[in-house]
Amino acid sequence: MPQVAFTTLGCKVNQFETEVMEGLFKQRGYAIVAFDQPADVYVINTCSVTHLGERKSRQLIRRATRLNPEAIVAVAGCYAQVSPQEVQAISGVDVIVGTSDRHRIVDFVEEAASSTQTVNAVTDIMAAEHFEDIPLFNIPGRTRAFLKIQEGCTNFCTYCIIPYARGPLRSRSLDSIYTEASKLVDAGFQEIVLTGIHLGAYGRDLGTDISLVEAVKTVLNVQGLVRLRLGSLESIEISDELISLMQSDKRLCQHLHLPLQAGDDNVLAAMNRHYTTNEFHCLIEGIRKRIPDIAISTDIIVGFPGETGEMFNNALTFVERMSFSRMHVFPYSRRSGTPAANFTDQVDEHEKKRRAHVMQQLADKKAAQFQSKFIGRRFSILLEATNNIIVDGLTGNYIRVYTNGDPQMVGSIVEVELEKPYQDGLWGVIL
Repeated sequence: MPQVAFTTLGCKVNQFETEVMEGLFKQRGYAIVAFDQPADVYVINTCSVTHLGERKSRQLIRRATRLNPEAIVAVAGCYAQVSPQEVQAISGVDVIVGTSDRHRIVDFVEEAASSTQTVNAVTDIMAAEHFEDIPLFNIPGRTRAFLKIQEGCTNFCTYCIIPYARGPLRSRSLDSIYTEASKLVDAGFQEIVLTGIHLGAYGRDLGTDISLVEAVKTVLNVQGLVRLRLGSLESIEISDELISLMQSDKRLCQHLHLPLQAGDDNVLAAMNRHYTTNEFHCLIEGIRKRIPDIAISTDIIVGFPGETGEMFNNALTFVERMSFSRMHVFPYSRRSGTPAANFTDQVDEHEKKRRAHVMQQLADKKAAQFQSKFIGRRFSILLEATNNIIVDGLTGNYIRVYTNGDPQMVGSIVEVELEKPYQDGLWGVIL
């Protein structure tokens, strides 16, 4: 039986797409092995959000060629899509697949195995019209399952390469969403996470009456569903109906990840973000009034071109005021092919790192403050991991909880009483 190994860089969407490709290989009689093992085929699912992601992608490609010089090396994902010629120039690459036509990846690999030519299957992603609906043939053995329901982005933030790597908006049909969600529930997953490149834009290409709310309702209609969580959303796309669903159906986790990206209005405008800090603040305060326990997590970029010291201080003040439950902090990465790469007033690399450190310290403080509010209360957690002594998992509002427990309990939902801060979350006692 031929063996294939996978490795994935980047976002949750990439992770889902790797699982889909694993299923396609299994259907064709391949055995999945770890990436550090000898294999007949290596598939590297790449990221292009930052130059660091691209560098790591190149390193993994070269690592695969060293592990087995005779293996077929296939490169997929965003880096392959935006820079196919650069990927093809790397010695040992046999197949290049971008962010479409992945349903044919096994065919491309087998074509390359019988040829001396590199198979470059990258097409013009901007011409894509339909969601690439590939059934899940492989059900990964985890407690949470990701379900991709949307592809593409048309926001064109000035710092972001993703619209050029993923193309226009395309949405999965409601029937397909129901079928795949049912499959995951039947496989025993306790939580489904809906993901997409621009998740809040779901349905815009399907008709005037279809939106993310309809997709959420579709999954909530699946018999046996325990938990449903939403991936990253743009704040301006949060509807009143979506919040009402979160209030009325406890299976929909009280957690929203809403990327802020900058805490100063001048920087937001330069980024081509379509809201102000005041609009963002008013939205979040309105949501918190309706759902007091909700976790609002975010992303923020520091050191964007033209961000002065005063603008950065504005961001610190705004973040302090917003009290996010969790923050992902990134120093701005200059990405060729995006408008911001040509902006004047690029911030010094050392200064970007300093600002990222300062912002991360504030993020850690605000996360600890958010979590401490729940000490003494009882919550259900989905146990996800263990070191054979301590098990840990997430509450519905995305607090990491650690507890003593039997490793056999991983994958189950238990009720805990939250006792004290512990590592990056809280310590709880199983009731």
